[in-house]
Amino acid sequence: IALCRLVVCSEWHIFPTLYTEINGETIAGFPEVSAVTTLDGQQIDYYDSEIKKLIPKQDWMKKFASGDRWKEYTEYRERVQQINKLNIPVLMQRFNQSHGVHTYQRMYGCDWDDETGELHGFDQHGYDGEDFISLDMKDLRYDTLFPKGVITMMEWKNDRKLLIQKYYQYECVDWLKHLLTLRKASLEKRGTPELSLLHKDPFSPVECHATGFYPSAVTITWLRNGEDHDEEVDLGELLQNEDGTFQKTSILRVPPDEWKKDQYVCVVEHKTGTIQKILRENEIKSNDRLTKAYLKKIFLSVAGVSLFLYIYLSIQNIQVSTLTVFL
Repeated sequence: IALCRLVVCSEWHIFPTLYTEINGETIAGFPEVSAVTTLDGQQIDYYDSEIKKLIPKQDWMKKFASGDRWKEYTEYRERVQQINKLNIPVLMQRFNQSHGVHTYQRMYGCDWDDETGELHGFDQHGYDGEDFISLDMKDLRYDTLFPKGVITMMEWKNDRKLLIQKYYQYECVDWLKHLLTLRKASLEKRGTPELSLLHKDPFSPVECHATGFYPSAVTITWLRNGEDHDEEVDLGELLQNEDGTFQKTSILRVPPDEWKKDQYVCVVEHKTGTIQKILRENEIKSNDRLTKAYLKKIFLSVAGVSLFLYIYLSIQNIQVSTLTVFL
């Protein structure tokens, strides 16, 4: 729960890129190289060796792609990818591998607390499904528990210290801050809650569902005949939508024959204003189309949290043998 709250509530931000390269015989149409970048658990761009260009994945990123700094951003990404492409041939030679299918995986980026200014960089490398080399930001050097990784570690130790300082302490966080500013400006324009009353069937509890709001701070309460009503009410977790806005639900567990006798009102208080919706039978949405759309939003939110958990655990040095790439 604490980690989920970090995703949607805190001022701690994470900006990783997941890079995968496959060398040798691959499935037709499957790219040899792919890279996905996320911001706070949301995919913001995608690149692979088939399309050969960086594709923005959020509406606010698409606007960024039409601006002057997009070229600078793509060049910044391409520099890292050019370095990565050299690794498989070198490692195959070092491990006496002349053929076969081999994979090289890398997760790199930074996280930043915009309240304290605390900054961390991370860079983890894997080869053929095994942890290979990881960055120790405290000492600005690479470490390995893999015997055959010692040679590579020593080479990087000699020529990458200045690069590490420049990239992880300056470039990465500068881009992170810039992207956060772009996202905030875009979402604040569309951040008013959309309010719906939902139930699965006429006998199910009624859900007051607020979605599409930004920033995340919101309060959902119920009134009964004009008075606060907090009995038989379950408040759901705050979830993040695919587009960076948020959603939250409050469930009223009062039987229909009871709430029809009184006036129940769902009240949503947000930075953008207060919205009220009176509970009436004809206001409740329950058809399959809306239910599926609602469930899809929840699925995407949970997927984002799962991705965050994966990245968070990896950064905390909990061994992860493979890096999952979301297309």
